[in-house]
Amino acid sequence: MSRPKLGAIAVMHHEGRILLVKRRNEPNANTWGFPGGHVELGETAMDAAARELAEETSIVGTPLSYLTNIDAITRDAAGTVQFHYLLAAVACRYESGEPQAADDVSDAGWFHPNEVQNLRQSPNLQTIIDLLDI
Repeated sequence: MSRPKLGAIAVMHHEGRILLVKRRNEPNANTWGFPGGHVELGETAMDAAARELAEETSIVGTPLSYLTNIDAITRDAAGTVQFHYLLAAVACRYESGEPQAADDVSDAGWFHPNEVQNLRQSPNLQTIIDLLDI
């Protein structure tokens, strides 16, 4: 990896629950986090968040605002950078749909905030949840 990649994550809560996905691939395989992925050339991070949300969960959402940025850097045992993403966390409003795992996720669902602590979490998940008013 010669430079960081830009990604967007869709942060959605509805009726007191948070939408999460279980990652199928590295980085963070088999951990739970927010739906998201790469921002395509010419696409805004807000548009990417809505697109990734639909691709990974079949949920339709409207991007509302940027919550924060996350530096997601994964290093191997020798300290060499394996993955480096700058993730734009985008608050999205629920519009329609039921969670169905697709694309590069193996599971998707709604979770009450107190259930999240029992999941194998991706890095920074709780940091973003703490920004929400649930």
